[in-house]
Amino acid sequence: MTQQGAKQARFSAFLDTAAAYVALTKPRVIELLLVATIPTMILAKDGFPSLWLVIATLIGGYASAGASGVFNCYIDRDIDSLMRRTKRRPLATGQISGRAALTFGTVLGVFSLVWFWFVINPLSAVLTLIAILIYVVGYSLILKRRTPQNIVWGGAAGCMPVLIGWAAVTNTVQWPAFLLFLVIFFWTPPHYWPLSMKFRADYEKAGVPMLPVVATQRRVAVEMIAYCLAMVAATLLLWPVAHMTFVYGIAAIALGGWFTWSCISLLRRIDHPELGKADAMRVFHGSITYLSGLFVAIAVDVFLPW
Repeated sequence: MTQQGAKQARFSAFLDTAAAYVALTKPRVIELLLVATIPTMILAKDGFPSLWLVIATLIGGYASAGASGVFNCYIDRDIDSLMRRTKRRPLATGQISGRAALTFGTVLGVFSLVWFWFVINPLSAVLTLIAILIYVVGYSLILKRRTPQNIVWGGAAGCMPVLIGWAAVTNTVQWPAFLLFLVIFFWTPPHYWPLSMKFRADYEKAGVPMLPVVATQRRVAVEMIAYCLAMVAATLLLWPVAHMTFVYGIAAIALGGWFTWSCISLLRRIDHPELGKADAMRVFHGSITYLSGLFVAIAVDVFLPW
């Protein structure tokens, strides 16, 4: 191999390793969390916050959520290798060692806490620490392998970015922030359970008691509808509490009705197979569209002139 070829090979190996470390942070999950953070900050400010504050909050948020993702991958490395969806994760394949992952996750976590404390404010740092503990200890270590309610209570970690974003702007946590927390809390089961339905065999093989593993599809769909209704109620409570306009109200009703109907349609197809395939992944992808649309509506509403 020529010297130039050796350099290219080393550079390619470096890129592969860097990509593996990024993959450990679960960037797709983080992207969804950050989608909710910016509109929350806009609502808290009643306008657009300083660009630096937004960027600083996103940096800290990515680092903290990334640390949680790394620790989760480390804890789940044994079962990830058994599941089709996760068997290519860097710890499952051995591309990254457990020790290296722990070091990386610790550095990210400590950086995020120090960053929030000194660059933004101590309250946001405390909320960030709570989010990491909920996901790593509460969900990954305690709940995930022990109870079908794992994603319900463990999913509270995914609700924390709205509290952190609000605190970053106001140095307080007020009622609109708590309602946004509830919106994401109630949204999480009908978002995640369709994915669990799709990969039910994987979770069963790994011994993870996700609700679709231990309950019938019908029960899962019914509970998804119940959470959707609670979620819609939280979005409607936000309307007067945050002094939103009718534009947000119409968007919340339309989007909530559409997403709830997608869960109802799933139930109908489970009960009546002749209506067509019960496509759980359609609901999963729809849940992402719903949450993105709702938070876009929140951001836009703030800038309306009436």
